[in-house]
Amino acid sequence: QVQVVESGGGLVQTGGSLRLSCVVSGSIFSVLTVGWYRQAPGKERELVASINSGSKTNYVDSAKGRFSISRDNAKKTVYLQMNSLQSEDTAVYYCRVKSGSAWSTNWGQGTQVTVSS
Repeated sequence: QVQVVESGGGLVQTGGSLRLSCVVSGSIFSVLTVGWYRQAPGKERELVASINSGSKTNYVDSAKGRFSISRDNAKKTVYLQMNSLQSEDTAVYYCRVKSGSAWSTNWGQGTQVTVSS
């Protein structure tokens, strides 16, 4: 069963940067698509960025030009580099994996990102 562990969140001022990490276990990492999601208080969870096995990336419009997703297959880790953070980026960030066409039903504990003005 696939498991994910997120880390790297914290408190940062507006305009600052953070790098989140997602370590994946329990599957053949190199064939997986991995996505970073976030959920702000009172809002639905949304997909922020994803990277497939060929390192093709996709971003939600609000993250384009500020966030960068990357992967290290040897470390079974996906990173989310977040720059120019804004208060609207405050949320719990989660990662999730997809094998083939099916997203995993397992979620990690998430990592809190708080952007203060």
